[in-house]
Amino acid sequence: MKQIIECVPNFSEGNDINIIKQITDEIESVDGISLLDVDPGKATNRTVVTFVGAPEEVSEAAFRAVKKASELIDMSKHRGEHPRMGATDVCPMVPVSNITMEETVEYARKLAERIGNDLRIPVYCYENAALKEDRRNLANCRAGEYEGLEKKFTDPQWKPDFGPAEFNSMSGATAVGARDFLVAYNINLNTTSIRRANSIAFDVREKGRIKRDNGSLSGKVINDENGEPVRVPGTLKCVKAIGWYIEEFGIAQISINLTNISITPVHIAFDEVCKKADARGLRVTGSELVGLIPLNAMLDAGRYFLKKQNRSLGVSDKELIKIAVKSMGLDELYKFKPEEKIIEYVMAKNAPDKLIDMNLEDFMNETASESPAPGGGSISAYMGSLGIALGTMVANLSSHKRGWDDSWEEFSQWAEKGKMIQNELLHLVDEDTTAFNKIMDAFRKPNKSKNEKQERKEAIEEATKNAIMVPFKVMETAFGAFEVLKAMAETGNPNSVSDAGVGTLAIRSCVMGAFLNVKINASGLDDKEFVETILQKGKEIEIKTKKFEKEILNIVEEKL
Repeated sequence: MKQIIECVPNFSEGNDINIIKQITDEIESVDGISLLDVDPGKATNRTVVTFVGAPEEVSEAAFRAVKKASELIDMSKHRGEHPRMGATDVCPMVPVSNITMEETVEYARKLAERIGNDLRIPVYCYENAALKEDRRNLANCRAGEYEGLEKKFTDPQWKPDFGPAEFNSMSGATAVGARDFLVAYNINLNTTSIRRANSIAFDVREKGRIKRDNGSLSGKVINDENGEPVRVPGTLKCVKAIGWYIEEFGIAQISINLTNISITPVHIAFDEVCKKADARGLRVTGSELVGLIPLNAMLDAGRYFLKKQNRSLGVSDKELIKIAVKSMGLDELYKFKPEEKIIEYVMAKNAPDKLIDMNLEDFMNETASESPAPGGGSISAYMGSLGIALGTMVANLSSHKRGWDDSWEEFSQWAEKGKMIQNELLHLVDEDTTAFNKIMDAFRKPNKSKNEKQERKEAIEEATKNAIMVPFKVMETAFGAFEVLKAMAETGNPNSVSDAGVGTLAIRSCVMGAFLNVKINASGLDDKEFVETILQKGKEIEIKTKKFEKEILNIVEEKL
């Protein structure tokens, strides 16, 4: 699945809309980038920009933005209330989907190196991207701010990680980092008391509260041997929190920053606040997300609350999000709109139209049209997604069957596995059409000069290999569905055994159909060794598919 990175650069200009617009135009000039937010601050004279996309595209967009900022912002004339040291002050990269922090760090360091080498701007790497431990903290890197840079560069300890150790009066210096995704999250209480809200905030936030000798606010502060106040830590790691009153809604809230949702996700924060509120005689009435959240965070929340109900987790993303919203009361203050709050869905609004977004009739008519795509590859993938969807349905029905309560978790696991295969096959419906279009694009390349002919030939070869591998991936993915369908035929709800049989037939057709597409695309490839290897692997999957089909249909027939 597609890797997504978020980038949140801070530019030292918050008043001149023309300058800000030129910088964001550079970001949007990169294909595949979604600009999510532009937040200028007049008093700070600083603009925070948020955009997302695939790692390579995000890196390119960030570089273009830093370059444009270096041309337009003169730091020698900058004044503002926020600490800063450069035209592009900080540029953090944040993993969002299907990418690790380690991978994100590599992209951040490559970006830092490019900025330093190509733009001659001194760059420090911070947080997870730090090359030196004392540079992990951004405050250390920015100490002395812009005005102290010239002196700072004379200290060998503070030689920039990339770029020259020379004072750039126009652009200053830049910090490039990699950090975890931060979620701003507010939890609503049935009180107007800021003091009571703060008490709960202190209960849960990582740094907790200052320890006093009688445990009350009026007690004497207890200090350690160094004279520093002793703190009683809160119950949640990577959580910052404070209580406040929201006049608009007439309620107190606990305002929370979740600085690492892989350690403390939103649903854990919500449940913990519920417990602490109840212990203090208060009740949580709902919550709200400020800004955006990754899709996986909402799906994990939905699974968490379904698991507490002993219900199957292998339901659609839409259903998981609905459960998460209702369980945490995310729609108490205003309607929660997934298409506006979930990063991947915001990105999808700006993406090209997809086949899988069509309704059934439109998809059928598009297939029947004079256009060669979608063709047999896309249809094979779609048949497969429907086939495993039937297996997922049987698993979900079985997990909820009366009298089978002790087996709900086993069937839930089968449903989750089925759903993963469904989603991958749906993704491949569009991938097959994209692969065909890439071949057409390769054939349209210029073909006059010797170099052009060679480049065209190489492009056709590469595109053809891709067009072979996509239906082969369909075969591999769909084959994994037989394990689910066989289990459902053997142990699933007996009233749905025919559905497992139909699903098996659909998967068999998916595999065989995809193999036909592998073969026809392979016929035009010059790399015969590659072709021979793929066809051999495809034949093996085909043979095992026929064997599985026979086994499962025999089980189904015996139970009918």
